[in-house]
Amino acid sequence: MEWTDETIARLRSLWAEGLSTAEIGRRLNISKNAVVGKAHRLNLPARPSPIRRTSGEAVPRPAQPKRTQGPTLPPLSSSVNTPAMPVLRAIIPTPKPQQPRATPCCWPIGEPGKPSFHFCNASAVAGKPYCEEHAAIAYVRVRDKREDVA
Repeated sequence: MEWTDETIARLRSLWAEGLSTAEIGRRLNISKNAVVGKAHRLNLPARPSPIRRTSGEAVPRPAQPKRTQGPTLPPLSSSVNTPAMPVLRAIIPTPKPQQPRATPCCWPIGEPGKPSFHFCNASAVAGKPYCEEHAAIAYVRVRDKREDVA
């Protein structure tokens, strides 16, 4: 939006009447934030807070938690003779090589939601979710377009 002299004069007039920024925005067909920004740039007098309070009413604040007095942790060098804690070392077993599990083929057969719907469940090719037959359908090699030129 472009602020013309006429629009600025109307903004100043509505501002002086004490209208809210939202109402001024509606009357000028602009956003409330546009009104606030332009009023700030024009150094128009500040508006009172829209939150109504009776005079002298204090804003309630949450109670602060009480602080403890003195140290909260025991000193590092304690004069009390306490036995040292034994150092426990974790025994980490070496991982056993896992046998490759045969995963079933996830190719859907039939219409989902119908009683006849099921998955292929043949043994899937290693590293793929489908058996050989369905992997050949799912993974089609993209032809290089340069092959067509030759």
